[in-house]
Amino acid sequence: MQRAWKRVKANKGAAGVDGLDIDQTAEHLKQAWPGIREGLLSGTYRPGPVCRVGIPKPDGSERELGIPTVTDRLIQQALLQVLQPLLDPTFSEHSHGFRPGRRAHDAILEAQRYVQAGFRVVVDVDLAKFFDQVNKDILIDRLRKRIADAGVIRLVRAYLNSGIMVDGVVQERYQGTPQGGPLSPLLANVLLDEVDRELERRGHRFVRYADDCNVYVRSPRAGERVMELLRDLYGKLRLQINESKSAVTSAFGRKFLGYALWAAPGGEVKRAVSGKALARFRQNVRWRTRRSGGCSMAQVIERLRPYVLGWKAYFGLAQTPRIWRELDEWMRHRLRAIQLKQWRRGPTIFRELRALGASVEVAAMAAASHRRWWYYSRLALNRVLTIGYFDRLGMPRLT
Repeated sequence: MQRAWKRVKANKGAAGVDGLDIDQTAEHLKQAWPGIREGLLSGTYRPGPVCRVGIPKPDGSERELGIPTVTDRLIQQALLQVLQPLLDPTFSEHSHGFRPGRRAHDAILEAQRYVQAGFRVVVDVDLAKFFDQVNKDILIDRLRKRIADAGVIRLVRAYLNSGIMVDGVVQERYQGTPQGGPLSPLLANVLLDEVDRELERRGHRFVRYADDCNVYVRSPRAGERVMELLRDLYGKLRLQINESKSAVTSAFGRKFLGYALWAAPGGEVKRAVSGKALARFRQNVRWRTRRSGGCSMAQVIERLRPYVLGWKAYFGLAQTPRIWRELDEWMRHRLRAIQLKQWRRGPTIFRELRALGASVEVAAMAAASHRRWWYYSRLALNRVLTIGYFDRLGMPRLT
């Protein structure tokens, strides 16, 4: 429990339906824990409802998250710490999501190996609202086959049956495991491992990350057969395939975990950032560098820096140095345009550019047409606000 508390505290997170944050829960548990502990041991403990929160998705829809109370996050985390060492070794080697020592990069590299080996048709399956559609009875049945402890099974079922609070009203949940609790990803792998094992038994080359599953085959006809198999396997688990987002198609250019594969000259298969991920990156950079608010350049970069570093860490596998250079240039170009706009008036632009070492001609030209921020940010500032200048302000590079 102490180890679980450290993890919950490190993860921070919002308060649940009881309104208690991390610090308030710590005080509450000093008096309440003996009663909670007795309830857990006797099987009478009942989790509180989760607080439903909608997270916007790029396609305009929402991903529903269920935020448990901090106390329930603590109990789920402790339960996870006990169950994961028992369950994780039983999962397929082709499953990479929410598992210790595994990450999305492993899934992407495995997919690349299959395509490089000649399996260039992908059966890309997307499950419709997976966490909301999980059948609780089927999940508990699969869990009971792995864990022979009635108390643990009872507690897991209690969490699956806990309601959802919407606009102050608790609603009963008849199916699904709310995405947001520490235990949900492990339970998802318990359920979906059945599909993994059948694919393995049939000798298919596949990779799964959470509810995203890609199977790699040599021909469209073989792909259609695999798609029918998956419809049958998921149907037995009462899960529905999102037909609009699923397809049997070429592996090249198909988005998987934000990446796409492409064929380089000579036949080598390489990794790239998908078009959607690139567009989202530019959109987020624009939002974080919006040209209002009176922030200094250092403040703008401070706001941008964590996002760029996180994006670079995730997409660092991409083998596209030209794209990185273009994005670096575009970000610096945008920052220079912001700097020009902050100076705004012609005399101020002239004075600031001269102070930074610009020639009289360049400073005068920029000052005379001071509202053409984007154009003159390249003409006037790329030799004044240099790469080194942005390095000193802490602006990270992608290259």
